[in-house]
Amino acid sequence: QVQLVESGGGSVQAGGSLRLSCAHSVVTYSRVCMGWFRQAPGKEREGIATLYTAYGSTYYDDSVKGRFTISRDKNTLNLQMSSLKPEDTAMYYCAAGLPPYLRGGYCTPDPGRFGNWGKGTQVTVSS
Repeated sequence: QVQLVESGGGSVQAGGSLRLSCAHSVVTYSRVCMGWFRQAPGKEREGIATLYTAYGSTYYDDSVKGRFTISRDKNTLNLQMSSLKPEDTAMYYCAAGLPPYLRGGYCTPDPGRFGNWGKGTQVTVSS
């Protein structure tokens, strides 16, 4: 069982930046899919960025590509968010997938393939 705890959410104006962090218990050498997901009110949870720990390969949803960066630092998974938009407002979750489910060398953003979840951190972007 992987433990995950998110932090770094908050309120920001459009165009601003935030950095989310996720403290996790995934061992450095593990072959694990890790990802950031978000869920806005009335919408389904969606995968926005994933990272495969073995290769370092990353995936970004088109909605965040070029604005968000996923990275891993020892036992912390980070999501650097810039040029934030009001439509980025959501609860953001960190997750880990064991075993990893890969597609084309990167972790699929399908929430159903991730079995370990944090409790989430709220991000609110005002216009």
